[in-house]
Amino acid sequence: MRMRISAYPPGNIPVPLYIRDDAVAGLARAVQAASGARTVTDAVRAALERERDRLKQSLPPSARLGKALALADAIGADAP
Repeated sequence: MRMRISAYPPGNIPVPLYIRDDAVAGLARAVQAASGARTVTDAVRAALERERDRLKQSLPPSARLGKALALADAIGADAP
C-alpha cells in the first residue's frame, strides 16, 4: 500500500514566475517598469491577456486573404 507523503490544499497555489531566458526576463522587467505593474508576474499576465484579446479581435489569415483578393478583383487586372 502506498501512502501519500504530501497533499496540497485544493485551489491554486501561487508560485513565483521563473524565466530562464535572460532576454525574455529583461523584456518582462521592462514591461513591468513601463506599465507600473506590482510584480513581473502581474506585468506578464496583463501583457498575455492583452495579446489574447488582440488575437481574438483580429481576422484569421484566410479572411484577410479573402479581403485582399476581393479588393484585387475590384481594382481589376488593368490597374497600373
